[in-house]
Amino acid sequence: MLTAAAPPKPSARRLFTSEEFLAWLQPGVFADLIDGEIVMHSPVNLRHADLVNFVERLLAAYIEHEDLGVLHRESVAVRLSTRETFLPDLAFFTKGQVTRLAPSHAPFAPTFVLEALSPGTADRDTGQKFASYELHDVMEYWILDPQKLDHRFYRREGDMLSEFADAADRIDSASIAGFWVKRAWLNPEKFPKVSACLTEILAARKAERRRRRG
Repeated sequence: MLTAAAPPKPSARRLFTSEEFLAWLQPGVFADLIDGEIVMHSPVNLRHADLVNFVERLLAAYIEHEDLGVLHRESVAVRLSTRETFLPDLAFFTKGQVTRLAPSHAPFAPTFVLEALSPGTADRDTGQKFASYELHDVMEYWILDPQKLDHRFYRREGDMLSEFADAADRIDSASIAGFWVKRAWLNPEKFPKVSACLTEILAARKAERRRRRG
């Protein structure tokens, strides 16, 4: 069993299983298991942290208000396969999924995943992890870029995650009913107040429900 807090460094290359990785993982340690290899998370800059914090506060408040499920940060491990376990920046699980969560990790893919890019993780978030989220039925994947603001949004279409809302001013979630953000809100240099954004989203949600009732 793996016991060290630092990733193991075997003399010969060996691949680790998700069970070994989860046994090794400790509170406060942030890493992914990608293709059987442990990859530590590097410290993030303030733009990255602020962007994730903003979306977390807004989305968590909306999910709680609508009673849709739970939102977890990167402290929760998501086991996708025998040799793939990730700690997403944000992961949304529906109420039905919450009942199937294990005490120490999620043994299946979330409905919604958000990853914010950093220099050390960008290639993995847009490459290996993207492919794995696509393979394991994540319904929606947001990739936010704190530096260039080149945010990308993907939703499930059959077996693939296809990009949507390219250059759109408003991004409507494909998997979280009634939730949306304005692209202008996702700028770490000028965040609006979370409370004002939530009020605007809920007002639009209420108006949409009235229209549906006729």
